[in-house]
Parts: sequence; C-alpha cells; structure tokens
Amino acid sequence: MANFSKSTVPQFSVEVYQNEFLPEGGREVNAIVTVASTGGGTLGGAPLTASAAPSSIPGRAPAAAVVIMVDCSGSMDYPPTKMRNARDATAAAIDTLRDGVSFAVVAGTHIAREVYPGNGRLATADSRTRAQAKEALRKLSAGGGTAIGTWLRLADRLLGAADVPIRHGILLTDGRNEHESPEDLHAALAACAGRFTCDARGVGTDWEVKEVTSIASALLGTADIVADPANLAADFTRMMEHAMGKEVADVALRLWTPVGVEIKFVKQVAPTVEELTSRRTEVGPRAGDYPTGSWGDESRDYHVCVEVPRANVGQEMLAARVSLIVPGSDGGAPQVLSQGLVRAVWTDDMAASTSINPQVAHYTGQAELAQVIQQGLDARKSGDVDGATAKLGRAVQLAAASGNGDTAKLLAKVVDVVDEATGTVRLKAKVAEADEMTLETRSTKTVRVKK
Repeated sequence: MANFSKSTVPQFSVEVYQNEFLPEGGREVNAIVTVASTGGGTLGGAPLTASAAPSSIPGRAPAAAVVIMVDCSGSMDYPPTKMRNARDATAAAIDTLRDGVSFAVVAGTHIAREVYPGNGRLATADSRTRAQAKEALRKLSAGGGTAIGTWLRLADRLLGAADVPIRHGILLTDGRNEHESPEDLHAALAACAGRFTCDARGVGTDWEVKEVTSIASALLGTADIVADPANLAADFTRMMEHAMGKEVADVALRLWTPVGVEIKFVKQVAPTVEELTSRRTEVGPRAGDYPTGSWGDESRDYHVCVEVPRANVGQEMLAARVSLIVPGSDGGAPQVLSQGLVRAVWTDDMAASTSINPQVAHYTGQAELAQVIQQGLDARKSGDVDGATAKLGRAVQLAAASGNGDTAKLLAKVVDVVDEATGTVRLKAKVAEADEMTLETRSTKTVRVKK
C-alpha cells in the first residue's frame, strides 16, 4: 500500500475518554478510545456509488475489489421467489459498484463456482461489464448443498489476484453449513482473516445465527438478517454503498504499554461489540497491533483496559499509548495516522478516584447488554425458563438505561415487559422465529454515548 498524503485520504483523529485517577494501590485503568475518520467516503454527503463517484475524482475512489457470494443451494428454491430475490439483490449490488472497481460473482453450493467473469479473473466495473454480469445472473438456479468455506476460499483466490488495497466480500446464505465440518469453515476463516473483509447476510429463518455472525466477526464485516427475501435488494444496495465508501485498508490499533503494565482486554464497543484481545499481533517490545479493517467516513469506539503496577499517592504514569497504524509502502515502516495517551494518576481524593467516566460506564453496560441477550436466548432454547427470564430481564433494564431503543424494541418481541427499570419480564409463550433471530443477530449493536 502506498503512503498517504493528507490531501488524498480521510483525516484520522484519536480521542481518549477516561478517569485517570486511582486510589492508592489501585491498578485497573479503563479508557474509551474514539477513532474518527473524516473527509473521505462521501461526496457532498452522498455515498460513493457508480453514478455519484467517478473514479477520476482526485483523492477518491481508491482501487478496490469486491466478490459477491450467492447461496445457490437447493433450499434457495423454497419459495421459488427467494432465488429471484437473490438475483435481483446481486444485480442491485452490481449497479452500485463504482466505475473501475474489480468484481466477480460466485455461486455457492457444496462447491464454489465462478459465475462472472470466470477463469479466475475479476472484471472491471463499467456499463458493459455490469450488463454482462447481470445477464450471467439469469443462469443462476438452486440445487446442491452448502459448504461456505469453499465459497470464502474461492473469493480469497479471486481477491488475492487483484493488486488493490480494498478487498471486500458480500456473502448471502439461507441455510446451515451442512456439507462441510465446522473445522473446515474455521480453517477457511483463519486463512481469509486479514486478507479481505466480508459482510454476511442470512435470508429467511433456516440459517444458523452463530455461523453467519462468526463469519462477519472473523472477517471484520457486518452481519444481519433479511427475514423477508423481498428486502434483499435494498439491503445489498446499502452494503455495497458502504463498501464503496471505504478508502483506507488494513488500519490497526497499536497499543504500546510500559514495563509492568498488562493488557486485560481490547474491544470495539461501537457501532458493535467486537472482541479484539485475542487478535493481537506482536510488533516489537511491549507493542501489539489489533486489526480494525477498512475505513471510510466513520467513527468507532474502543474500550482498552490495562492493569498498572501499584503506586503511591502523587505518582503518575503513562499507562498506554494508542496509535492508528497503516502499512508502509513497499514493506517500509508503518505510518502513524494519529495517537492518544492513557494515563494513571494516584490520588487520595476519594471523589476523584471513585468516579466512573461516563463513556466507560456506558460501554461497559452495552457490552453486558450484548452478553446477557446471548445468554438469555441460549437459556431459552435449552428450556431454562428461569435463566432466560433473568438474563433477558437484565437486558431490558440495560437497554432502557442506556437509551438503546432499537434493542429494546427487539426484546419486546421476545418478552413481555412488566417493569423495565427493574428488569422484570415474562417470556412470551409464542415468539416468531424471525423476531428471535433478529434479536440474536443484532444483539451486539450498540448506541453511542451522549456526550
């Protein structure tokens, strides 16, 4: 990847929100790191689309490649309109491609097959290739099994052949991954991680939520349910618009800590909760990189928690330095886009040392909200009524307290809320499968703290 000048990419900023004061002997330091990227990814507030963002605009429209993976297994024929909706959605996504973007379409069953352009190649988006690709979609039909790992590996081969910084996949499935082992899918995800990002969508209600969300999580993309296949085209258009807005790839959050400081966890907390602790790549003494994927015009929040050595009142130290890093050109030194500092100051002021930073408190609650929803739904599926009621009641309480109205509405389709302030709920006797799957799929979506 080439070095970036200020005139050609979004400008990145890092802000650190924390209460740096600790009581004597205190060790745990928490900080919310807000990363913002501005000045890229949109033109006059409109998404970068084929019509709105010609590739000739200086500093915009970086080289990119996209592979769309369409489930063509036998279940896509039930009802028959589902396959037609998938073809229409893929056509809508192709129409949203910017001129000059490399792209391909893959049909996924128990094997992966190139639909367009074929022969291991990528096409370059223009009016002619868009028309050809949409014509090729007419031949898509349903039949066969489901082995998603093979789809991802083919997408990886196609994207890997493109000399571009932004590599992205869109994956649609309507069923469970029944024709390969979980180990095969995990191996494919491990092989593809860091090589391209991928948004995953489940259509209908016969797919496995944890499979789809694990794909998006491993490949730093988004996951969602499209319960009604008729809504696929609108969803695919939004996904592709978002992908076309990406301008900087392979951005990493680099955490440097002094001797004696231990990292307890690093996680993204907005717009979704995503655990990053285990994804650390060591890059030198006391420094490690956490992947964040590609960026356009957007803002994300990260929760960093470290443990510092005990110290006396009056002492202070740098607990961590957070940097945004992109690879240097031709294997050279990485470029630092922005930095922020996490501090620790020991005090005997009880009010100062016991105050919880509002940002930290908010996102600690949002992370717990995502966790108790998952635990509550798992308990419900296993028949543990008391456990499900307790966990989902806590979720209702947290959603109300944090102002997460979207999650509150989804919870209200699964439980009857008696008192949201205390988290008193009753499980609904009958719950539509689509409502339960929507809650599970979107459980990690958070709301930003009100500053």
